[in-house]
Amino acid sequence: MPLNLEDKKALVAEMAEIAAHAQSVVAAEYRGITVSQMTELRAKARAKGVYMRVVKNTLARRAVAGTSFEPIGPLLKGPLVLAFSKDDPGAAARVIKDFAKANEKLVATLVSIGGSVLPGKDIEKVASLPTREQALSQLLGVLKAPIEKFVRTVAAPHTKLVRTVAAIKHQMDGGQQATGA
Repeated sequence: MPLNLEDKKALVAEMAEIAAHAQSVVAAEYRGITVSQMTELRAKARAKGVYMRVVKNTLARRAVAGTSFEPIGPLLKGPLVLAFSKDDPGAAARVIKDFAKANEKLVATLVSIGGSVLPGKDIEKVASLPTREQALSQLLGVLKAPIEKFVRTVAAPHTKLVRTVAAIKHQMDGGQQATGA
């Protein structure tokens, strides 16, 4: 069912709002995907916080105009589903990549992150980006490592002294038991 002008304007405004705040976008050709498979894909995307939409390319070009995803506009050709990652830059790429493993008819055509456009074959690079929690834990590990090393370095002389005294005490106790027996 074709959209009237007001519906098209509302759709473009909705997508423009999402694109303005999105971290990344993946465009994938869905030719040959059944309705039930597309419903499954949308459910997986929703669960991962990914906004997914099938929209005409002319409307998509208007929606991404003025955003960091504007360079993808001329590359939108054919029947495409657009997946926008809202919070996690790799979420949309992971959803499309995982679904494409089981459904070879879903083919990523392009990935855009940080204003740069990558070909669809680079979806693996974007999908391998850490989630926010993983990135924070890695950052914490990097920040914590010098402090831990400093504490071990400061504690090392005291630890060696205590071990040396304990070894001398053990030797003296062992020596007395040996001479007293």
